[in-house]
Amino acid sequence: MHNDNHDHAHDLGLAHDLEQLGKSLLQRRRALLWLAGAGVAPLLACGGGGGDSDSVTTATIGGTTTTTGTTTCSVIPEETAGPYPGDGSNTANGSIANALALSGIVRSDIRSSVAGASGTAAGVLMTVTLTLVNTNASCASLAGYAIYLWHCDREGKYSMYSSGVTDQNYLRGVQATDANGQVTFTTIFPACYAGRMPHMHLEVYRSLATATASTSKIKTSQIAFPIADCQTVYATSGYSASVSNLAQISFATDNVFSDGTTLEMATVSGSVAAGYTASLTVGISA
Repeated sequence: MHNDNHDHAHDLGLAHDLEQLGKSLLQRRRALLWLAGAGVAPLLACGGGGGDSDSVTTATIGGTTTTTGTTTCSVIPEETAGPYPGDGSNTANGSIANALALSGIVRSDIRSSVAGASGTAAGVLMTVTLTLVNTNASCASLAGYAIYLWHCDREGKYSMYSSGVTDQNYLRGVQATDANGQVTFTTIFPACYAGRMPHMHLEVYRSLATATASTSKIKTSQIAFPIADCQTVYATSGYSASVSNLAQISFATDNVFSDGTTLEMATVSGSVAAGYTASLTVGISA
């Protein structure tokens, strides 16, 4: 026999159901607020993707949305220093070529030569900011390290090595990273010489004190630049040879960048008239 009294004992009406639902939601809301205040893991999610990353999900509680940013970094690829590093690892004109040992090499403006040489590299102005971060410590800035930057001039020549500029040491300089892990160099937009996409070289050292020869370096890599910006610069006076050189090569056929430029491609903005700014985050495993 069907027990009507049993069914009616559990059916207390819509008003009762809504009241119970409200109590349940309130309890859940209080639990979530407690978890958020305590920083408990259910509200956190760590991301991956090849490098170290820290991320926090967006949480909506009681109509309030809280979102934190995401920081991701990966170790910049190790690349060749090339034949013209000027870091004491090879010779030029029969002598060890080491710009790091020169008086005045620690500087931000690298357009002119130092240590008694008086040449200045002409070309379109470029300011390069590099940010050094530790991929083993949630992309934390690395202060007090040293970065050595060097590159060719607008004719594709490297000071200390190339014919006509062996007595110069311009477009080379080293700096210590500041509290934000940054160094900023004032230089010129590099040329595109035959066989290579436009680029700059960099070496990382643990300090200025150790940035005296390549034997102490902890990372060597290169910086790439967007093709459109290169084409714009190369249409100006002094860069004529770069136009045909760039037309004969690509990132896919470049012997350094052919495996990808994701971690080496600078973010570039500006103009020929005002100068360009380039920035790149350099991740190392410190």
